[in-house]
Amino acid sequence: MANLLSCVFVLSLLAFAPLCLCSRNGGYGSLFPQFYDHSCPKAKDIVKSILAKAFAREARIAASILRLHFHDCFVQGCDASLLLDSSGSIQSEKNSNPNRNSARGFEVIDEIKSALERECPQTVSCADILALAARDSTVITGGPYWEVPLGRKDSRSASLSGSNNNIPAPNNTFQTILSRFQNQGLDIVDLVALSGGHTIGNSRCTSFRQRLYNQNGNGQPDKTLPQPYAAELRGRCPRSGGDNNLFFLDLFSPTKFDNSYFRNIVAYKGLLNSDQVLLTGNDMSAALVKKYGEDSEAFFQQFAKSMIKMSNISPLTGSTGEIRKTCRKVNN
Repeated sequence: MANLLSCVFVLSLLAFAPLCLCSRNGGYGSLFPQFYDHSCPKAKDIVKSILAKAFAREARIAASILRLHFHDCFVQGCDASLLLDSSGSIQSEKNSNPNRNSARGFEVIDEIKSALERECPQTVSCADILALAARDSTVITGGPYWEVPLGRKDSRSASLSGSNNNIPAPNNTFQTILSRFQNQGLDIVDLVALSGGHTIGNSRCTSFRQRLYNQNGNGQPDKTLPQPYAAELRGRCPRSGGDNNLFFLDLFSPTKFDNSYFRNIVAYKGLLNSDQVLLTGNDMSAALVKKYGEDSEAFFQQFAKSMIKMSNISPLTGSTGEIRKTCRKVNN
């Protein structure tokens, strides 16, 4: 243990007990929470403050920022490639099927970046801003706190095809979703825990319409949907039109980060097919859904662990990548 340079403490807000995730090099690989302590000591406070102001304006922003971090990390790793606008040879990931007309929160990241550039120019990466803002979005909605390993660089490229092919889709089968997680070095426990991020936020009608009208390509609805719930959804999600009508992912506490998402799934009231298959598609995932639905402390602790693990997917460090001056374009 003497060789371990530091521990990452994850605090479950319900348990009030610290969980220590220790690793060499002060964090995960070359990332460690104290990375900016000397170069930009106010960095974490700036991120937290601006995120809090954005949340006060619109509570939905917390889920949007959490989703941005997820969609960024599944494409080329956690390198802020998602934040790049189309320019020159860069085809923006914002135009991919998972992100087009749904990814949001970019202006908040811009605001944070501008403040950090004033405080400590070209020091804090956009990738680290996303990781910190995702943690703060979880905490501000009542979820767990964890120390975010830092030190990522920003990419000078984006991958539109990677965004289209790597990010799990709402109508994927369980095995497809699991395979896409495993391709990123994440396992079935991470899959179930990270899906719990759907305890906050919204989804568009177009993301679950097939469950209401044509689940298996036979013109029939998903028979696992309770009829009263299905009727309620059909009221604002017709067979055609209304694609962008919004629905809460968590029916009972849509703005509070808690474990009711899992209780919804047990009651067959998961909104997306990708939510409900966690119960119906695999025995191990079903057991985890039931466990987290009964034990919020277990969910909070595993969510924090899995977020740290996800945020360590192929980070650019050292001499690779750059610190962008603005998050929307590469440096000249």
